[in-house]
Amino acid sequence: MILALGTYDAARHPRAGILVAGLRARGYAVAEVNHPLGFSTAERVRMLRQPWRLPLLVLRLLACWALLVRGDVAHRRAHGAPDAVLVGYLGHFDVVLARLLHPRTPVLLDHLVFAGDTALDRGARGLRVRLLHGLDRLTLACADVVVVDTAEHAELAARVAPRASLKVRIQPPDPDFQRRSRAREVVVVPVGAPESWFVASDGVAAPASSGSPLPDDGTRAGTALQVMFFGLFTPLQGAEVVARALADALPRAVAAGRPITATLIGTGQDHAAARAALAGTDGVRWVDWVEPDELPAIVAAADVCLGIFSDTPKGLRVVPNKVFQGLAAGCVVVTSDTPPQRRLLAGHVELVPPADPAALADRLLALTDPATLAAAHDRTRDARHLVTPDAVVGPLADALAARGVVPR
Repeated sequence: MILALGTYDAARHPRAGILVAGLRARGYAVAEVNHPLGFSTAERVRMLRQPWRLPLLVLRLLACWALLVRGDVAHRRAHGAPDAVLVGYLGHFDVVLARLLHPRTPVLLDHLVFAGDTALDRGARGLRVRLLHGLDRLTLACADVVVVDTAEHAELAARVAPRASLKVRIQPPDPDFQRRSRAREVVVVPVGAPESWFVASDGVAAPASSGSPLPDDGTRAGTALQVMFFGLFTPLQGAEVVARALADALPRAVAAGRPITATLIGTGQDHAAARAALAGTDGVRWVDWVEPDELPAIVAAADVCLGIFSDTPKGLRVVPNKVFQGLAAGCVVVTSDTPPQRRLLAGHVELVPPADPAALADRLLALTDPATLAAAHDRTRDARHLVTPDAVVGPLADALAARGVVPR
């Protein structure tokens, strides 16, 4: 049995739920001992950048850990020791607890976010960044298998890890790997999309619900091309690039008689700059917040889902959640032409140069042509099987099998 342990929040950050669902689909028994910490990624980063906020994080973490220890003890009494422990996304601290509770059990850490790298991307510098790099090294040292989402992040993990370096597994394991079962390694597992996003695409022909932020004239059966952007408006996402592209594309689309309407969901660091870039542009709707369980249906009602468009170091290393979610929801996905996105999804998504508003505007205008949009939808449908939980966890199942952990 695999034990998924930690303070992850699968409602806000679906990655942990995707891994659990994928492993279960492959026949693994997976139990969960989970008590969400209750802080968003932005709140955690803010605390790490503003030390006076750390006492709240520590107190909340200790309270959750007390519950995790109690749940872990109860699980072992009922089922015995697990074959492996999976620490969910944002588990920088949880992996330390997992190692203390299970010193002789393989610990798998889902490490999509490097603390130091994220702080740099959001503008932090100096001692705080060095301390966060230290946290990343401690985190990696506690795990036997580090799960990342791209080959670029695998290389970063190998550089950040302590002196006992990580073995990078991108291909299936070599035949002798099981004899080195405690060798530490990093495994590339694409982010994937939860089942709810695939289900949401079943009703795309239906009109938007009364609570939907989409304009009333903007279902896929309408005349306007519906474009959707959602996220935390971080530098990684290139929200300003999106805003400048929309400010260019929307008036041109109206003049051509093929209008575009855009919905932008979320708030964050670059939100004010994005709003300023779109001031006075008709056809834009702003929504500060949508409940996570409502978001899949809202996105599925759009034609186009926008990914990320920055050229920051982090922006060039990731394939974001929204790309997988948009594909699962049946949208045409437009995102930046970066090595990891091209490697995984070329031919299925619409790729444009990073940090290039003009190229993004031109691609959106091209998609207002019904034939072009229909062909892009066909490419989307061909990719959906690549982003299911069952599909993406294949490399993780290989790593487990190398350690003698098999479905039963």
